[in-house]
Amino acid sequence: MKLAIVTDSTAYLSERIKQHPDLFIIPIPVVVDGTPYEEGVNIETAEFYRLLNQSQEFPTTSQPALGEVLNLYQELRAKGYDTVISIHLSEGISGFVRTLQTIKDEISGLNVIPYDSTITSVPMGYMVEKALELNDQKQSLTEIIAGIDHIRDTTAAYIIVDDLNNLVRGGRLTNGAAIIGGLLKIKPILTFTAGKIVLYEKIRSLKKALQRTEEIIEEQRQNNPAPLRLYVIHANNPELAQSEYEKLQQKYPDAQIEIGSFGPVIGAHLGEKAIALGVAGE
Repeated sequence: MKLAIVTDSTAYLSERIKQHPDLFIIPIPVVVDGTPYEEGVNIETAEFYRLLNQSQEFPTTSQPALGEVLNLYQELRAKGYDTVISIHLSEGISGFVRTLQTIKDEISGLNVIPYDSTITSVPMGYMVEKALELNDQKQSLTEIIAGIDHIRDTTAAYIIVDDLNNLVRGGRLTNGAAIIGGLLKIKPILTFTAGKIVLYEKIRSLKKALQRTEEIIEEQRQNNPAPLRLYVIHANNPELAQSEYEKLQQKYPDAQIEIGSFGPVIGAHLGEKAIALGVAGE
């Protein structure tokens, strides 16, 4: 088996992982004030948030062009790959994984396995990293998928957003319509359930929301016997992310903790200043 790992630009990956010869990244389009960009190609995170602060309209996102995706898979077949695990952002945010299911059999001799991470960003990046690591170790396809399943099954994320308008208007907050009227002075904690973003708890202030999220992370650790990584992800809010990182580091000195950022596509849905804390299996 010659295996390629394909993911999309919403995965948070280290520069080292991005250079892996068996990794291929599909950029996701984002549109700001009518101008289309491709995440990670002609717009990076800092530039996106600068444009977002100046924009007149809510940014939008779309799926990659099918022709470009098919071209990539054809190129992989030409390079000698016979199997692809295609790890992508949650179907609750984008229908891209579902679209891949409809085209996966169109390239003769290439076994394409669409994989719904049910999340995005840092934990999705962990899945990509694990798949590459296990493939480098010459593990079987079944073992590689089991490895990324373990991360997916042990992942939990809790998100505090500064403004729910982007999520509600974009239709990405499943129960947003029912709660939006009462959120003027509330900092909701959101989470992923079955791949969809839903309300977890309503909290009265950012400080209390962060405290409650830290408590939830502790509960997750206590309830899961498997070793867990911790992560902090922010949408152009590095000072708060660093503060939360330091709190976690002090509380869990032996834990592996990572700070990541929400790029343009996820930032378009969550808005600026969002922050997330979470756990994921190793």
